[in-house]
Amino acid sequence: METAVTRSWWGWGNVEDAVTGAERAALTRRIGELMPKADLTVHEPPALAELSVPAPRIQAPDALAALASGELGDRVAHGHGQAFRDVVRALLGRVEHVPDLVLRPRSEQDVVDVLDWCGSAGIAVIPFGGGTSVVGGVEPRGMADYPGVVSLDLGGLDRVLEVDRVSRAARMQAGLLGPAVEAGLRPYGLTLRHFPQSFEFSTLGGWLATRAGGHFATVYTHIDDMVESMRVVTPVGVSESRRLPGSGAGPSPDRMFLGSEGVLGVITEAWLRVQERPRWRTGASVLFGDYTAAVAATREIAQAGIFPANCRLLDPVEAFLNAGTASAGGVLVLGFESADHPVDEPMSWALRICREHGGTVPDGVRSTDAEQEAVTRAGAADTWRSSFLRMPYQRDALAAQSMIVETFETACTWDRFEELRAAVQAAATGAFESLGVTGVVSCRFTHVYPDGPAPYFGIYAAGEWGRTVEQWDEIKAAVSQALSDAGGTITHHHAVGRDHRPWYDRQRPEPFAVALRAAKAALDPAGILNPGVLIDPAARVSAGAAR
Repeated sequence: METAVTRSWWGWGNVEDAVTGAERAALTRRIGELMPKADLTVHEPPALAELSVPAPRIQAPDALAALASGELGDRVAHGHGQAFRDVVRALLGRVEHVPDLVLRPRSEQDVVDVLDWCGSAGIAVIPFGGGTSVVGGVEPRGMADYPGVVSLDLGGLDRVLEVDRVSRAARMQAGLLGPAVEAGLRPYGLTLRHFPQSFEFSTLGGWLATRAGGHFATVYTHIDDMVESMRVVTPVGVSESRRLPGSGAGPSPDRMFLGSEGVLGVITEAWLRVQERPRWRTGASVLFGDYTAAVAATREIAQAGIFPANCRLLDPVEAFLNAGTASAGGVLVLGFESADHPVDEPMSWALRICREHGGTVPDGVRSTDAEQEAVTRAGAADTWRSSFLRMPYQRDALAAQSMIVETFETACTWDRFEELRAAVQAAATGAFESLGVTGVVSCRFTHVYPDGPAPYFGIYAAGEWGRTVEQWDEIKAAVSQALSDAGGTITHHHAVGRDHRPWYDRQRPEPFAVALRAAKAALDPAGILNPGVLIDPAARVSAGAAR
């Protein structure tokens, strides 16, 4: 019998899984040792009843009333994502933007009907996914001129509809949460093999709309690579691409909607390429005495054509904070897996490269065969893996203790990495000094490509309670500008949302911006879909003239 859990209205995940007791004491002690002057007093969130939230401005028509909720907790939980600034504002009771209603369609026709109503009434619609956005993608910010805002929650569209075992593909609805995706495929011996950190609480539709990246370092990691076809409801009609393994017939219709973050339409289902569930796995933690050598080894592995499932380089700060490993040059977490054959040979090849760059493997190599008894896991890689799953909960705990804990993720070519890392370090340090706070910066590679890594920077700073959102905003502006100036992308897998807009606008070629605005005007003539994300809202047509 499953134990009932309660989703947190203000922070990450489930209330029952929050950091408490000995875990919180250990976390506080570790941060206190790192930043002895930090004020780590614990601040509790306000009760929902204490929040000042305006009454809904709109009411759903009778035909949609059964889908609509105006309940306070529902509206508040759908009014923000899961970024540091979202969590802290909720902790402070600063619930500034909430939808008027939450609508939960039970079918694709319900989605069509909701868009028809909202288009004719000029009501803004924000597709919610799982609400795990860390870039302001689901927050109804800047929508005061709309008569109302609805959050569209597709959690009711949560079925695996069809499995093609021969072609290894599955048709799935967009509201499926990560665990439900895997549960639906497991009876067939298949897996989507897409595991973002938000896996437990994010949806298939959200992954598609944000071009999400999964846990694996190479090959099939971005959700883009797994899409065979998509079905999208737009205000002017339903778009469904033909299911094919590939096509050269003009620009890809799927590519237009992938990463569109809900501004062009609502993704309702998709055919996804799936894989056999892995049988053979092998993993190792490689310690380095020199970080430059560790980067060189990682690059050589990425360019060797052996395609590790995991190739995550943790710099010395990241290795110490989140894996508990002291290493002057950092730790490379390596892993290979296959459903078809043992993977000892590519691991041996990767370790040979590491040793040529001074790497050592003190914990040895750990291998498993699913048909045999699993070996006991141990070592820095497994410590880091456990920490990885707890990071969002620990972030919330530290946010309630006046700590500024947040991340930047980007990608760059190998030749620019050293300069980019130095620029981020300098920008963050400069912001710390300007704010008068103590802080550190960590770095890990989440993904690696033959032509470059995807660095993921962690910020840990001792803030001032009541000001940490503003302090973070200053740090974010400085580091984001540094990323842009150093030739990195403003986001590798977290999407653009509202928070990354200034830097996305600079990164995006203007002819493409013109085309995107034209697509928006054609597909969403009333300008109701997720206004302010990716592009500025155009002058909206008068209510009733949209269709």
